[in-house]
Amino acid sequence: QVQLVESGGGLVQAGGSLRLSCAVSGSAFKINNMGWFRQDPGKLRDLVAHITTDGSTNYADSVKGRFTISRDNDKNTVYLQMNSLKPEDTAVYFCNVDGTDYHGIVARDVAYWGQGTQVTVSS
Repeated sequence: QVQLVESGGGLVQAGGSLRLSCAVSGSAFKINNMGWFRQDPGKLRDLVAHITTDGSTNYADSVKGRFTISRDNDKNTVYLQMNSLKPEDTAVYFCNVDGTDYHGIVARDVAYWGQGTQVTVSS
């Protein structure tokens, strides 16, 4: 069973910083890409940042220059450093990983989501 445990959300004033973490646990699962999404109530879940196995990154235009995604492969953890936060960054942030599951007879590509962590930025 693969589990994603997120931490680091909270309430911060505009201009402040937060660091989100997402630790992946489980056996027979090879992690490929990792990313962060966010979702406002009643809206679709949008990509915030994405990092590949070789460390290549891409960001939503709205967070470029303010957010940084990184990963620690030894710890199976992905991070999102969020600086210069704005009220419009308020959302529930979800971690997402994809990879290969080797539990069954045949390996299969799968993706998992974290439980979400609330980020609230006050003006």
